[in-house]
Amino acid sequence: MPEQDAMLSLTLSPDRPLADQIVTGIKRQIDDRLLRPGSRLPSIRGFAESHSVSRFTVVEAYDRLVAMGYLQSRRGAGFYTAPTRAEASEPAPSTDHKRNEELVWLIRRLLEAGEDTILAGGPWLPNSWLDEAGIRQSLGALARKNGTHLLEYGNPFGYLPLREHLVLLLGELGITAHPGQVDDPGYYNMFGNLRLQGVEMLAVPRNADGPDIATLEKLATAHRPKVYFTQSVMQNPTGTDMSPHVGFKVLQTAERCGFFVVEDDIFCDLQVKATPRLATLDQLNRVIYARSFSKTLSGSLRVGFVACAPHIANELADIKMLTSITTSQFTERLIYLMLVDGHYRKYLARLHERLDAARANVVRAFEGIGLELFAEPNSGMFIWARFPQIEDALPLAEAAARDGIMLAPGVVFRPHLERSPWMRFNVAICDDPRVQRWLARAAADR
Repeated sequence: MPEQDAMLSLTLSPDRPLADQIVTGIKRQIDDRLLRPGSRLPSIRGFAESHSVSRFTVVEAYDRLVAMGYLQSRRGAGFYTAPTRAEASEPAPSTDHKRNEELVWLIRRLLEAGEDTILAGGPWLPNSWLDEAGIRQSLGALARKNGTHLLEYGNPFGYLPLREHLVLLLGELGITAHPGQVDDPGYYNMFGNLRLQGVEMLAVPRNADGPDIATLEKLATAHRPKVYFTQSVMQNPTGTDMSPHVGFKVLQTAERCGFFVVEDDIFCDLQVKATPRLATLDQLNRVIYARSFSKTLSGSLRVGFVACAPHIANELADIKMLTSITTSQFTERLIYLMLVDGHYRKYLARLHERLDAARANVVRAFEGIGLELFAEPNSGMFIWARFPQIEDALPLAEAAARDGIMLAPGVVFRPHLERSPWMRFNVAICDDPRVQRWLARAAADR
């Protein structure tokens, strides 16, 4: 498709930076349908030359338009107007549920899948990999204990012995906390929830070594966000780790621009060798650290925790009491028993070995099939991959579902639900020859 002209009238003005003028001008052209969905914009170099501005100015403007949902960046192909623009600047909570359709499509099919469905893109480990025997053993021990834990509400901050033990686990990561800084709210699907609440989300592209710092800094400077959500280790869905250098840059930007960082570390126990988290570098100054045991123990044991500054922990406890009173003291005590009896660490060691073997097998198989990997993860259960010739993975996921295989298309992982060629794969499931045969057939049909 030929490039669109996208000529704008730009003037030097101390009150209106050139990047702002470019953003406003291209937004107006898109809103007025002068630039149709799917139109290609001039290259950064071409725009800069034709308008006599610096390439850095054009990069800033294009990046802001991508974050706002007006443009899409296609690797190696340039910038295009988005097929369906996400109205991020003016959230509409009353109708925003419609934009969660793809997300609900995936979650519903994952939860309603029959025994014959292969959850190749699923977010959890196979039941056969989990420690059912250990859960039953701890359940029996807890049931035999006298007390009111089977009947009463818990503490708003959570079961104290569990919080004290969590402090020790955080210490192993180099994070200094005390029991008053740890809370245990439930884990939820964040993007979908934020959309329902009408929260404006700004998308920061993820590189193999972490978030794109240049984009993060520009968005933070321009919009002054309150919170940045991220995963520094085994990021879902890419499986990649944030480098220490990028981590320092994130925290510097947070300090300079005044936002907090929510670090989701739900897959922490799947990592073989612990690496520094943002909370390790920051020591809970601007970082709010969240973690759960649902991915390694059981999806039915909805126990997670938050480590943060004391004043934030108190505010979260107030919100928790207003919304759910407390979490289950019974499940908190059950988690505590499983963590302290020594059984859990042995179980994790076996789990790490199985995941390492499955990951190596799946990477080899995917490379043979012709799938392009975003990066090869060192730990965890996810691989982010794509077929190079496919621009939108959603139709492929729909075709796979008809054959009894659930894939996770990239659209559901994007803040504004833009099309994506990428897919998340669970190595614990994709070691199954049936998944690999289906993907091989799909590659041959392209």
